[in-house]
Amino acid sequence: MPDVFLFLLAAMTLTLAPGPDNIYVLTRGIAQGPRAGLVAAAGFSSGLIFHTLLAVLGFAAVIKAYPDAYHALQYAGAAYLVYLGYRTLRSAATGIVAGGDAAQANVPLRRIYWQSVLANMLNPKVTLFFIAFLPQFVHHDAGHVPLQMLVLAMVFIAQAFVIFSSIALFSGSVGAYFRRRASASVHLNRLAGCAFIGLGIRMALPE
Repeated sequence: MPDVFLFLLAAMTLTLAPGPDNIYVLTRGIAQGPRAGLVAAAGFSSGLIFHTLLAVLGFAAVIKAYPDAYHALQYAGAAYLVYLGYRTLRSAATGIVAGGDAAQANVPLRRIYWQSVLANMLNPKVTLFFIAFLPQFVHHDAGHVPLQMLVLAMVFIAQAFVIFSSIALFSGSVGAYFRRRASASVHLNRLAGCAFIGLGIRMALPE
């Protein structure tokens, strides 16, 4: 078996570091409440399954070997985040209220889930992270390397969902506080839109 406990500590440290996933969950939870944040957390965690399969099956090495393929996926993900930011800013401009109830939310929960899944899948840095990070905790002499990587990936996905969900619950409480003020929803949507656009620009830039 791989070093699961050591891997878990490292994975939690990396997940807590500010990045597109947890910032997206934070802003979505603030704008629409804890349910929306939890749905976004579930979406990003589900997207990690895609990167897990790529890493285990070896397709991630193709992205690493061909820079053009990597950059194409990178820019597609960046463009998608900018598009989400633009849509959110339009919601703020038209005065749509970002209430915490699913029936009143300006973005349906199902759409939030699939937006989060797609945003995660279109981030090639996650794939490269998996192929660089997982093998460091695998015992190659023990054999069954794909199975060991799968176990580690499942541990990573589980801890990521727990951390993202905690962020969603916290941000939902913050959002509920601000939504009690009349004009707060417009400002929350503007904040979320700018955050999504900023994440897209950050993804498009070189390291």
